[in-house]
Amino acid sequence: MQEERFPGHPFLPYLLILPSVAVIVIFLVVPFIQSARGSFFMTSAFGTRTIYVGLRNYIALFHSSYYLHSVLTTLIFAGFVIIIGLAISLAIGLLLNQKIRWQGFYQVALIWTYALSPAVAGTIWALMFAPATGIVPFVVARLFGGYVLNWMTDGQVALLVVSAAATWKMLGYNIIFFLAGLQNIPKELLEAARVDGAGPWRVFWKITFPMLSPTTTFLLFVNMLYAFFQVFGLIDIMTQGGPGNATNILVYKLYRDAFIYMNSGSADAQSVIIFIVIAAAAVVQLRVATRKAVYAR
Repeated sequence: MQEERFPGHPFLPYLLILPSVAVIVIFLVVPFIQSARGSFFMTSAFGTRTIYVGLRNYIALFHSSYYLHSVLTTLIFAGFVIIIGLAISLAIGLLLNQKIRWQGFYQVALIWTYALSPAVAGTIWALMFAPATGIVPFVVARLFGGYVLNWMTDGQVALLVVSAAATWKMLGYNIIFFLAGLQNIPKELLEAARVDGAGPWRVFWKITFPMLSPTTTFLLFVNMLYAFFQVFGLIDIMTQGGPGNATNILVYKLYRDAFIYMNSGSADAQSVIIFIVIAAAAVVQLRVATRKAVYAR
């Protein structure tokens, strides 16, 4: 007979998780259901009239060049944040995992970026790249013979700067987990590989990186969510989607359609599409990555 974990209190586990479940239902499930329902309607600006339009909001989105441009911009932005960000974070984690002087200071100095809010991070980068007073345009002008770096009028430069700012904001979080994963790799495996004559590059690809696969899988998922959902404050502070919609990623376009243009039906449809795409990508990513992950220690 199996022994009860909570003798005399069979409902205690359910009571303990009830607050968390309630928060998820109230702030995630219910709004999603409301958005899914609202995506099939067209509402007047002040909500005085609602008309059922079926799939018209979805069809209009996929026939809109502005929306398709926003999708492409988001993919470029997310690809930069995920690929470049994780590569840099892993490289820094490998350096911090070495026995170097002032190691603790470097760890704290590189990790503190995650403590900043997106709005603060956006303000810092906007001031650094301000065309008239920023330190970066000043240095670029000195190095390249007076070249004026004005990211407020050049869409490609603006997207690059915003992507770099978002990547920098997430570096600390990624470094923490990569460093924890590196410190959890058995030293015996690395020493045995070196004794067998394996070089640093071969040790990294054959032992270190495969052993980091669970950490990498987790960070891929977290950075994907970050790139699609959690950069609103940074975009709003730095560019507000400009110049010329060059940085108008999906989450910011959704905000503009809902609260500036008062097109709630289209905004609801966009939120449903983002949710479905991210959920499908997360499932595929986790299944594929989990099969190749090395969990044995």
